[in-house]
Amino acid sequence: MDIKQIAEMAGVSRATVSRYFNNGYVSQEKRAAIARVIKKTGYAPSRQAKTLRTGKSGLVGVIIPKINSASVSRMVAGITSVLNEAGYQLLLANTDNDAKVEVDFLKLFAERSNVDGVILVATVFTRAHREAISALPVPLVVLDQVLPGYCSVYQDDYGAMRDVADLALRTSAHPAYIGVLEEDVAAGSERRRGYLDACRAHGIEVSDDRLLVTDFSIDGGYSACEQLLARGLEFDALVCATDSIAYGALTCLREHERAVPREVQVVGIGDSELSQVITPRLTTVHYHYKTSGIEAARMLLGLMASTEGVWRETKMGYDVVERDSTSACLSE
Repeated sequence: MDIKQIAEMAGVSRATVSRYFNNGYVSQEKRAAIARVIKKTGYAPSRQAKTLRTGKSGLVGVIIPKINSASVSRMVAGITSVLNEAGYQLLLANTDNDAKVEVDFLKLFAERSNVDGVILVATVFTRAHREAISALPVPLVVLDQVLPGYCSVYQDDYGAMRDVADLALRTSAHPAYIGVLEEDVAAGSERRRGYLDACRAHGIEVSDDRLLVTDFSIDGGYSACEQLLARGLEFDALVCATDSIAYGALTCLREHERAVPREVQVVGIGDSELSQVITPRLTTVHYHYKTSGIEAARMLLGLMASTEGVWRETKMGYDVVERDSTSACLSE
């Protein structure tokens, strides 16, 4: 089958069939006739032929740091909803938080993979990252970080952390913080900066022994909390850079018979579904991750449709969600 035969069976011109497959204008009557023929014959247009004809592959590369992350899955859902509707298919590349693998995928998309654009859900930017990104011959949108000179959609990590930390610090005099490596600007340095500024606003001095760094896992949160307890430090609030870290800390506190929030308040960032069902339910920050993915995909569609690249940054909003792990619940 080819579009000539499809056109003859549907009683329309080849140009009409071509417009149908390329999302051009076709009347409802003719569109329905073409759709009936396609359904009857099982016809699918050749992607290779379309690529040769239009110079477009209809493929978009999406590089993600962790496939089983709740936040990443929400972003990918948003990206998929927009790109699928626009007729694009995704090539999903999972790096398992390996910066070298991230660079390898960027090089693959630049050198061998025929993609029309790339969305990078970023964590860190090394020199190798910047070189690989600059070599991309197609548009790029950075999601969840900011890279000057490139379009990006990112979270207000500083503001979110400052606000959620403020909740705990209103009734806390001896807080501690569990963060992640500052090479991750968004989750690392920006959230740490937000925490430190919240402490300053409350007149709280921060000592280095109350600032811990771990990875993004529940186990990492548990281990960091255990370190704090082993140091014999008194703390009445535990501010965590992510919800996963907070889940681990809650488990550790429960095993050491430290009541939350009566003895120690705990907050995080992310608001995954688990935050609403764990005991106690976690006070956290809700990021609009799916909407972030939608915005990034729309931004990329605009770049792929334009001959002129326009540098644009979009900072997303957030909502602080108060639940049972902070002291406000005690007065209810």
